[in-house]
Amino acid sequence: MKIALPTHQDLIDSHFGHCEYFTVFTTEGREIADQQIVDSPEGCGCKSNIAQTLASMGVTVMLAGNMGDGAVNVLNSCGIEVVRGCSGNVKEVALAWLAGSVTDSGDSCHEHEHGCEH
Repeated sequence: MKIALPTHQDLIDSHFGHCEYFTVFTTEGREIADQQIVDSPEGCGCKSNIAQTLASMGVTVMLAGNMGDGAVNVLNSCGIEVVRGCSGNVKEVALAWLAGSVTDSGDSCHEHEHGCEH
């Protein structure tokens, strides 16, 4: 399984669409077997090709802080489950999710200061 996390300096970036990069962990059971860094595309996350890029890499889960409904819908349409409300060190969050102690907050961003109109 592959898990992606929007990242800024090894921490979950609080805004999916403007993260520095994505950390992608390959897991085996409840352990992390490998780690990759994927550059964040220019522009707003919901209107970029990042969902397709991550899906083509085999990512099936996105552990994120906050994101709008548009991004959630695009990721879901690519077969990527979204878990919102995450914060902290990306490796610790991924391990906590693998242990079953992280669940989706269900909260979506509705106010953006970037004119993306989503």
